[in-house]
Amino acid sequence: MIQIAPATPDQLDALMRIERAGFTPAEAATVPSMTTRIATIPDTFLVATDAQAVVGFIVGPAYTKRYLDDALYARTHPNQPDAPYQTVLSLAVAPTRRGQGLGSQLLTALADVARAQGRRAMTLTCLAALVPFYTRNGFVNEGRSASTHAGEVWYNLVQTLHA
Repeated sequence: MIQIAPATPDQLDALMRIERAGFTPAEAATVPSMTTRIATIPDTFLVATDAQAVVGFIVGPAYTKRYLDDALYARTHPNQPDAPYQTVLSLAVAPTRRGQGLGSQLLTALADVARAQGRRAMTLTCLAALVPFYTRNGFVNEGRSASTHAGEVWYNLVQTLHA
């Protein structure tokens, strides 16, 4: 049975394996960055486990801007109570567990946290190939992002949250 709870430092190795399996080396978070995220934004760093094995995660800070910018990938700040947007910096599922709805479960869990914290919307950037996944999960493609993260072309996706 899948459990979703805040990330803990002892999960770092498993989180990094999943991160590296889901993203190119240029896109993936570094160990120091992931360690900082666990310590700084534990309420919005959620991990899916099955029989205590890490099978996926979602992470992002609350933010004041509608769209992510590349600075968010470089430095993690504590969640601001009055920030209207919940970002998603990374959503990743273990390769052996993809296609089972875990990504959607993690998005829903983070949306629940964001609603409870009074956020207006969730926001993320993704590659063109992932736009259909996010639109199936209630996000709207608002066009090409200004992000140049990892030299890729990204798209801004936003989901309005209702109380």
